Amino acid sequence: MRRALILPLCLACVPAAEARDYGQQGAVFPVIERDLLEQIHTRLAAMEKSGETARLNQELQRRTAARVNRPEPVDGLVRASAARRWSFDPTITLETDIRGPKGELIHARGTRVNPLDSVPLRAELLFFDGDDPEQLAWALSQSRAAKLILTKGAPLELMKARQRRFYFDQGGKLIRHFGIGAVPARVRQQGRALEVSEIVLPPRQGVRP
Repeated sequence: MRRALILPLCLACVPAAEARDYGQQGAVFPVIERDLLEQIHTRLAAMEKSGETARLNQELQRRTAARVNRPEPVDGLVRASAARRWSFDPTITLETDIRGPKGELIHARGTRVNPLDSVPLRAELLFFDGDDPEQLAWALSQSRAAKLILTKGAPLELMKARQRRFYFDQGGKLIRHFGIGAVPARVRQQGRALEVSEIVLPPRQGVRP
């Protein structure tokens, strides 16, 4: 019982806390920074009024159109100076099961599949520099069914001028996939493999071989 009384007695001995006003310590200034969103809104309104927004939009449209008409050239390519030909095996190893719409197993994980067994390459792929007149002439002289794939040049301008469909190897993904290092180049099917060729064209006029 004595121990139970110790805590209340100790608390009774503690003096009551007093709240004190210590006054103002140093100068106090009002907050004068403008709200960030308000600043952005003001800046945008000023840009709109001055016509800067319209100018920036026009510049963005111009750059976008220029990029579409003339994409970034594929890096690392040269004009072929030596004929080269090799076989490319498109076979892949499945990393996951391939199932049909009803869940039926079509190919199990780990199966080696050659896409050419089900989807043949119906047209040759021709890779070339569209800014090189000789390469362009070579590509246009090939089969009409061939797919014309630029590694450099203006596909929209060429389509309008030549009345043919031109593609562009954006980022050089196909070039790297097939291991092509020089253009013009051709990819065509040979059985269950693809034949890749780098073609040597006659030397440019006035240029010694």
